[in-house]
Amino acid sequence: METEKLKVVLADDHVLVRDGIKALLEDQQDILVIDEASDGREAIEVVRKQKPDLLIVDIRMPGLNGIEVVQQLRDEGLDLKTLVLSMHESEEYVLQSIQAGADGYLLKGSSKEEFLKALHTLQQGDKYFAGELSSIIINNFVTGKAAAPVQKPKASIVDAYSLTKREHQILGLVLEGKSNKEIGEDLNISKRTAEVHRFNLMKKLEVKNLMELANKASEFNLM
Repeated sequence: METEKLKVVLADDHVLVRDGIKALLEDQQDILVIDEASDGREAIEVVRKQKPDLLIVDIRMPGLNGIEVVQQLRDEGLDLKTLVLSMHESEEYVLQSIQAGADGYLLKGSSKEEFLKALHTLQQGDKYFAGELSSIIINNFVTGKAAAPVQKPKASIVDAYSLTKREHQILGLVLEGKSNKEIGEDLNISKRTAEVHRFNLMKKLEVKNLMELANKASEFNLM
């Protein structure tokens, strides 16, 4: 009995990237690229029309970025897997992808073997996230085990921890996934100053990483 092929849509604003992925997959008997998109809004329209099993989407695209595409598709209740591609091995991007509902996150510099492993892992109904994040933390977050406790007081995190106005600004930008350089540019401060503010914020809120920060912000209804 012939195995049903994994139907894939590729979404990336660079034709060379899409062509490269298609070339990588052309010898795979169980994977079929059925359509492409060159921006976020087109990706959503193609998915609605083609109803693929999997969308491979670049994190940075015009119109809507990859994370926004994943979020909208999830909100619409469309039945498919989503794999986010990125140049950045960033905990912040991975966290945002998980929050949006992505089933996987893979670096564009990954080997052919890892790329195929990711696709087959998603095909089997599992999650696949490359990078330094612990798979245990990711699994806990995805399954909701890391969700904020129920019946917490609906106090503002600013009141609870006496954050300064600047720390509140930093917190918002960090939760948006901004890098220290981007935060510095937004607030007209140096990258080093942004790093210090971020460090002090994490220390004051008693968190060790972005995952804990996001959970604490969610606990106090800041997200």
